[in-house]
Amino acid sequence: MIIDVANHPDRVKELIIFSAIVAGGALIGWLIEQIVLSKLLHLTSRTKWKGDDLIIQSLKGVVLPLFILLAIHIGFNYVTLNAGLLDVLHKTVKVGAILVFTIYLARIVTRWIAGETKEDKSVPSSIILNSTRITIIAVGFLIALQSIGISITPLLTALGVGGLAVALALQPTLSNFFSGLHILATKKVRVGDFIRLDTGIEGYVMDISWRSTLVRQLANNMVIIPNAKLAEAIVINTHLPDKDVPVMVEVGVAYDSDLDLVEKVAIETAQEILKTVEGGVKSFDPAVRFHTFGESSINFTVILRVHEYSQQFLVKHAFVKLLHKRFREKGIEIPFPIRTIITKTP
Repeated sequence: MIIDVANHPDRVKELIIFSAIVAGGALIGWLIEQIVLSKLLHLTSRTKWKGDDLIIQSLKGVVLPLFILLAIHIGFNYVTLNAGLLDVLHKTVKVGAILVFTIYLARIVTRWIAGETKEDKSVPSSIILNSTRITIIAVGFLIALQSIGISITPLLTALGVGGLAVALALQPTLSNFFSGLHILATKKVRVGDFIRLDTGIEGYVMDISWRSTLVRQLANNMVIIPNAKLAEAIVINTHLPDKDVPVMVEVGVAYDSDLDLVEKVAIETAQEILKTVEGGVKSFDPAVRFHTFGESSINFTVILRVHEYSQQFLVKHAFVKLLHKRFREKGIEIPFPIRTIITKTP
């Protein structure tokens, strides 16, 4: 709408005052976010309680729109508008303020959940964060509708009836959703764990979403597993109860070898590897266990330990190389598979 300045000087004055109030509110909100919040964050970082850091960090991006809405609310007092239109505008600002506060609350709760899981040395799942965020925003939206006089009872009734119809139509999807919640609630499979399924699939759990679980294999391939399938599968979790994993290396020596010397060399080599190679558990005492009289060798197992499943390959690699070298230096033979044939003349 174009305002004739000569014929409506009061309207122009009101518009200028309104614009100045809104601009002032935006400037104050921006200054608070850029200066005041930074100072407060610096102060709260010195305290032991982490909740104050969370509260201040979550205000970023919230203070500015709140001050703009407050300025608009104040500015309405300086403009002449129809009573009905003014009431609608006030209700719109009120809804906006409630939604901004709801977003702020959702941000605090989701960041708190992420912080708690981090303290527990795990990674938050997207199904938890997204479900929490959507629930808080939905409740805030209903409160906003109720605050402006719109009854939410018919809406809740419609959602209940519609939800029943949707549940019947989306049974596989809901099955995956609740299976994902079950997986997260039991904490038998967590984001970041290395798992192995009975189907042979193995890898790191990257995320548990509302429909599927994302697993990254050691070859860097991504495997998408429906949550319902994962809940029914036989799963080996190498990160439970501890991340430490035993490493078994099978070795064979000739029958005429001094087994005491073999054991001593193997243990010393394993100790050196665990202390020098990345991933080895330095405090672990390696062990040697002879177990089989083979066709051409006496076989035994050397037991080492690594901090995590994927680190075993480098430890095995280094151990085999060094043990082979040490056996050659000590004159210990690792025999080739041989077969002795004895013939008798008549």
